[in-house]
Amino acid sequence: MTDTPRPARALGRKTIRPTLTPRELITPTPELKGAWSAQVITLFPGAFPGVLGESLTGKALQEGLWRLETHDLRGFGIGRHRNVDDTPAGGGAGMVLRADVLGAAIEATRETAIPGAPLIYLSPRGRRMDQALMRQLARAGGVTLICGRFEGVDERVLEHYAIDEVSLGDFVMTGGEIAAQALIDATVRLLPGVLGNAASAEEESFANGLLEHPQYTRPAEWQGRAIPEVLMSGHHGRVADWRREQAEAITRERRPDLWEAYTRKRD
Repeated sequence: MTDTPRPARALGRKTIRPTLTPRELITPTPELKGAWSAQVITLFPGAFPGVLGESLTGKALQEGLWRLETHDLRGFGIGRHRNVDDTPAGGGAGMVLRADVLGAAIEATRETAIPGAPLIYLSPRGRRMDQALMRQLARAGGVTLICGRFEGVDERVLEHYAIDEVSLGDFVMTGGEIAAQALIDATVRLLPGVLGNAASAEEESFANGLLEHPQYTRPAEWQGRAIPEVLMSGHHGRVADWRREQAEAITRERRPDLWEAYTRKRD
């Protein structure tokens, strides 16, 4: 009598799909149906996942709680040398990413993008990233990010696709890859199941419009500095009051803009 082969175990909402990055080819990652998706158009796909492949975001990526796709802009380049840029119309220093090249890359991402996912260009002239934006993107189901280089991109692409411009801060970097990773990290950590303790996201900076209160842990005394007595009291009400007072004081001192918005909302 021959043994009857055991049927393969059903994976439910999980599927296994190898990606184009070397690490994922070695260790295929599961993909949950409807998982939040980040698509990145970049001249440096090897920069990803980068730090996103570490710690909680990396664990969530391996578990299929979110997925990452990179699209090499050079692959859409023109001619034998795969040119992606040209000199600015009207003259000036630097180079500008071509409209036809970037347009072709955007169209290619649409084949696998989440329907309705925002299209964002990482740009120093864009709106500054904030927690409200991250919460919005976490609810959107995914995002497509364009990492600029050189002097920027042809304005016609931004107009044609109604692309939102988002900035990491009031400074200029050599490209958008670092900003893209920051945006993805700040968004992915808000997805269900990524943080081990959901309360962490509720108590941190910006969650209620304030900067976070000071944090302490062992040892109870270090370099002559002791943990505030109230935190050792075991009185949850007093601890909560102290933390709120500290958060308000720090926000009032360091971020008058946040404090003004907080007081308006509170009143």
